[in-house]
Amino acid sequence: MTIKTTADDTSKKLNPLLKLALELGPLGIFFVSNSKAGVFWATGLFMVATVVSLVASWLLIRRVPIMPLVTGVVVLIFGGLTLYLQDEHFIKLKPTIVNLLFAGTLLGGLFFRKSFLEIVFDSAFDLTDEGWMKLTFRWGLFFLFLAVLNEVVWRNFSTDFWVAFKVWGVFPLTFLFALCQFPLIQRYDAAKVDAAS
Repeated sequence: MTIKTTADDTSKKLNPLLKLALELGPLGIFFVSNSKAGVFWATGLFMVATVVSLVASWLLIRRVPIMPLVTGVVVLIFGGLTLYLQDEHFIKLKPTIVNLLFAGTLLGGLFFRKSFLEIVFDSAFDLTDEGWMKLTFRWGLFFLFLAVLNEVVWRNFSTDFWVAFKVWGVFPLTFLFALCQFPLIQRYDAAKVDAAS
């Protein structure tokens, strides 16, 4: 199976609602199964749902987006540790690790004057170099914020609260943050900048 993580194949795109379902479906299954059967069953079902989501993405568009792929690998590692050791701390660390990986990659890339965000967004936007750098910096800091926030929540609240916060807290925060980036995206739209110059 060839996994393409670049934007070189634009012939197949997922319907936005289907993409959202594939990305949020495993999290929804985790939330519901935790409330019904506890965190260990929820972790196992989360792992299965994550694999199904990645396979479905590959079958539909013959590639796997980089963010779900990285998240899926970490889910399988930390979920496996959670089940093998019967220790829920590992699955609680998963969001921290994933967000630190994304933050480190984005901010580390900026150190070398590279923006990896374009790969993550799969060419959804066409920005100037300056626009990509600024947007990458913002997202890097946001991922750091999410990592710290996850640590605060799981260390100070119950498992049920943490699971609910992953669904009803982190997703709305991410959506709101993404919406707040649209003025920057519009300001550094490459087509508009070229037309104005």
